[in-house]
Amino acid sequence: MNLKRPVQLVAITALATTAATAFAFEPEGKVECLAPADPGGGWDFTCRSVGKVMEDLDIVPRSVQTINMAGAGGGVAYAHTVSKRAGDEQLLVAASTATTTRLAQGQFPGMTADMVNWIGALGADYGVIGVSVDSEYDDLPELMEALKEDPRSVKFAGGSAKGGWDHLKVLIAAQAAEVDELPRIPYLSYNNGGEALTQVIGGHVDAFTGDITEAQGFMESGDLRVLAILSDERLPGDYSDIPTAKEQGIDAVGPNWRGFYMPADISDEAKQYWVDAMDTIYASQEWKDVMTNNGLMPFHMSAGEFETFVKDQIDDIEQLSKDIGLIQ
Repeated sequence: MNLKRPVQLVAITALATTAATAFAFEPEGKVECLAPADPGGGWDFTCRSVGKVMEDLDIVPRSVQTINMAGAGGGVAYAHTVSKRAGDEQLLVAASTATTTRLAQGQFPGMTADMVNWIGALGADYGVIGVSVDSEYDDLPELMEALKEDPRSVKFAGGSAKGGWDHLKVLIAAQAAEVDELPRIPYLSYNNGGEALTQVIGGHVDAFTGDITEAQGFMESGDLRVLAILSDERLPGDYSDIPTAKEQGIDAVGPNWRGFYMPADISDEAKQYWVDAMDTIYASQEWKDVMTNNGLMPFHMSAGEFETFVKDQIDDIEQLSKDIGLIQ
């Protein structure tokens, strides 16, 4: 199943950072970026890479401090933002498709997408399914055939909670490959993609499900063999040798956007400042270099359009989760 809605990418007119002084709000002192996972995963990457570009472009007066707050597939950080940081105009929280997945499945009890401000997206990872270099599986169809014979024969490791986005990527691919008994496929949840990869490389788990940015280091070292990337077409540059699931006869696409939300009850001026900051970052050469070096694909929306996209994606994932029996 292809979860990617057609998205009209907005044309961006980047504001010079000096133009931010025209607004009533300017950040003072330290800005915090909350990464809802331990160091080493995609949210941590989002905070640290965007924070550095903010510093390089003088969007922030000092530094951006990354604070790791793991737990409940992002739920701990979401609850913290909703209940304890309302009105905090200098807190950014890294988010992704994993965030909308948990919201879609009701995994943040009592909390909805309307309880935060969705600021913008700055690119998209695409999902990958990979194995250690010593694995018996040479391509995605071989792995899926093993699941058809016995859904419990292949154990997957990912950085999201069970039922989260990394888990769903496996189920999307398996559903497209016509594997039966999807809920029986073993999935082991780790605090981040780096920890999951270590388990796969060490031979403790059969296969990895995550994003291309998480897998990059192990690909470069030769320890991980990526069987498929869950994109419509092959990625450019260093990733052009990785086959898509679609070209192997399995119509599975899994984009994972990277972006931010902020607490509720911030001023309109503060929200506009950070929305414009996201536009400036996305248009900068510094961010283009980050995207190129880390396998991020173009994907940018800000403010109202992004909020609409988030709500639509939540609806899509809720329906998929029902289709494969994860929720009622």
